[in-house]
Amino acid sequence: MLLIRKKAFARAGLIGNPSDGYFGKTIALSVRNFWAEVTLYEWDRIEIVWSHNDQSRFDSLDQLVRDVRLHGYYGGVRLVKATIKKFADYCRRLGLPLHDKTFSVRYQSNIPRQVGLAGSSAIIVATLRCLMEFYGIDIPLRVQPSLVLSVETEELGIAAGLQDRVIQVYEGLVYMDFARQRMEQIHGLPCGVYEPMDPALLPPLYLAYSDSLAEPTEVVHNDLRARFQRGDQDVLQAMTRFAELTDAARDALLAGDTQMLGRLMNANFDLRRSICKLAREHVEMIERARAVGVPAKFAGSGGAIIGICPDQPTFARLQEAMADIGCRVIRPVVAETG
Repeated sequence: MLLIRKKAFARAGLIGNPSDGYFGKTIALSVRNFWAEVTLYEWDRIEIVWSHNDQSRFDSLDQLVRDVRLHGYYGGVRLVKATIKKFADYCRRLGLPLHDKTFSVRYQSNIPRQVGLAGSSAIIVATLRCLMEFYGIDIPLRVQPSLVLSVETEELGIAAGLQDRVIQVYEGLVYMDFARQRMEQIHGLPCGVYEPMDPALLPPLYLAYSDSLAEPTEVVHNDLRARFQRGDQDVLQAMTRFAELTDAARDALLAGDTQMLGRLMNANFDLRRSICKLAREHVEMIERARAVGVPAKFAGSGGAIIGICPDQPTFARLQEAMADIGCRVIRPVVAETG
């Protein structure tokens, strides 16, 4: 029996976020400490199996409300189902033949939810990889992130940008350019320009997060997107500046200038703070990290932060400072080791 298992890893935005949905530039990295795994095998009908993340029993009303806020009404099942539908649409639009075999598919994930580590898109990427292998379809690498994004924006109405999907498809460390003049339509999908970089260029990093401080990405992006579409000058200028910070960070990485990279990461958060209404608890994470003496910025939409931490004594102090507010601190694993 054909059995297919595919993983997609969490991700963190190193610099430039949240400009990826606004024709900006970003650099992002894989976080291989966490992943979503999808298993697909031939079956007598198409079946999507619920995972432990798709709860239908709750100990209290508050637990139900929190689960819906974090996972939606259908957890990851809606993501898998929408991916299958969008994959079929894509193949039929391009005239790619699909055999008539059916399958069962299930997923599991250990990515902390709604803290900006891209748990939802990881499920979609892993599902897409399974479908491509099952049907023998080769979707160009550059197109895959755009197809994944369309699952969320077109099928599910989730506000999102390409950054998460690009790094989860390419993995490692990637510089991305989404400038209007560089975007290109491929197979009917808008694609940016993506430049893989050597993860060895990265200085020692830390990633801090807390499940209790989770906040859905829509909370941040819906207001920002509306302001961008209205032509809000503060937002438009900030997106230009995010792109400039990204180019400067790329230069700093290539030059091995860790101090400059740290200053740019701090500037990224300060700029974000100037245009976004941020949760007090998320800002406290940044402030505690900076009080230890390390740079800090959001890794995504909130609930997780990333920065540079050069040595183990500083890392230990950072862990202690973050533990006081219920945050875990790890060293992100970016590249495959072996």
